Amino acid sequence: MRIQILGSAAGGRFPQWNCGCGNCVAVREGKFSGKARTQAQLALSADGSTWFLAGASPDLASQIESSPALHPRALRHSPVAGVVLGSADLDHVVGLLLLRELQPLRVYAAPSILRILREENSMFGMLNRVEPQVVWTSMNSGALFPLLSADGKDSRLRCEVCYLSGRYPKYVKTNTADLARDEATAALFFESASGKRVAYVPAVGSLSDTLLAKIHRADLLLFDGTFWSDDELLRVQGSGETAHQMGHIPVEESLRLLRSIKVERKMFVHLNSTNPILNEASPEHQAVRQAGWEVAEDNWQLEL
Repeated sequence: MRIQILGSAAGGRFPQWNCGCGNCVAVREGKFSGKARTQAQLALSADGSTWFLAGASPDLASQIESSPALHPRALRHSPVAGVVLGSADLDHVVGLLLLRELQPLRVYAAPSILRILREENSMFGMLNRVEPQVVWTSMNSGALFPLLSADGKDSRLRCEVCYLSGRYPKYVKTNTADLARDEATAALFFESASGKRVAYVPAVGSLSDTLLAKIHRADLLLFDGTFWSDDELLRVQGSGETAHQMGHIPVEESLRLLRSIKVERKMFVHLNSTNPILNEASPEHQAVRQAGWEVAEDNWQLEL
């Protein structure tokens, strides 16, 4: 299985357009011991020919252009066959609108997220101007299912979803009592024909025994690295919510909670612009590396 980390930042990318925190100022001035990043985006393939995306970030167009493996191979023919959505957050769905140029795609999502996108938002009607432009497919938790192209071709990748609860985005107008609470956020697990397994968990507020058991089976873990500490935003900007209130386990806590996991390679992804682990010279970055973790970067190419 081939994996490309197309983007590794949280919403707003890094540097964030309206952020003047120490990290953003330093990277703009060329005085930062670290790298700029686009918003979190993953691409996976069993054969290097047919690709599926985990999420659809607002930076997707430029991320595709930065990845030769995802370039079109003929007129109006992209190797991107589909998208698997783990939430309805704008940072994970806006990129779908960039894929509206009439290439058949299959989009997998929780039933509640399909309802939010298809019934509440007329803008996403651009994805169904002709048939079959997008084949919308519900995901159910508990079992592996094949990732298929719009015409039903098997990609030889399998996916499993673990719903994490959480909260729906503020733009959602439907009474959330009418939506399945546990479908707001999902961890995604991708598996190759040889049994190699990738866990993609870019946003998680707590660790259940079920989720831990599924992570233990992974060969590669991409885990929520949004904030270093629970009070990070409060300290940096003087207001806001804690990491936990926003649905994220802070990295310093994850290092303790996941100390004993048996995963060959583990990375933090979905990094907020205020996170000190972005600075490769910081003690927080060094603590992550000493604990056996990596800090994911854009354009990393991996193979399992």
